[in-house]
Amino acid sequence: MKFMSRIGRKPIEIPKDVEIKLDKNFIVAKGPKGELKQKIQADVNVQINNNQIIVQSDNPALWGLARTLMSNMIEGIVSGFSKQLEIVGIGYSGQVKDNKLIMKLGFSHPIEIDVPNGIEIKVEKNIINIAGIDKQLVGQVAAKIRDIKKPEPYKGKGIRYVGEIIKLKPGKKAIGVGS
Repeated sequence: MKFMSRIGRKPIEIPKDVEIKLDKNFIVAKGPKGELKQKIQADVNVQINNNQIIVQSDNPALWGLARTLMSNMIEGIVSGFSKQLEIVGIGYSGQVKDNKLIMKLGFSHPIEIDVPNGIEIKVEKNIINIAGIDKQLVGQVAAKIRDIKKPEPYKGKGIRYVGEIIKLKPGKKAIGVGS
């Protein structure tokens, strides 16, 4: 029985300023923002025809995944990816110095995080901008920073994604008022 993947069967259009090469079991993409390399699984067949990448596989899970990873590579080297985090709390701050993100988050010491290669971090007031060409790496760095001080449920202090809604719990005063 042949499985179909709705995502996997769509061809990926290659923009004019992007160069794609198949190198054994790797696909290499070069573009205006840089170069990315992705391993191709053994069950996945990749072909380049008429400025399109065609992905085929008998395994529907790998088929859609491989196509999405390649599509993200092309999008990253053309336009890049970014995530924004917001620092919420009085006295909480962050700054970038010597390729390190230094944050004061209410602990007894400042927290330092090394910025990985391929990632650019900027801090403006209480907003941390994380940008890069690799979607997985940008998301991983953002999640690592957020895990340092997740928003707490009573006042919402901590690090959250911009636009993330934190449902606050009522404090002790709110519970005692009704009785």
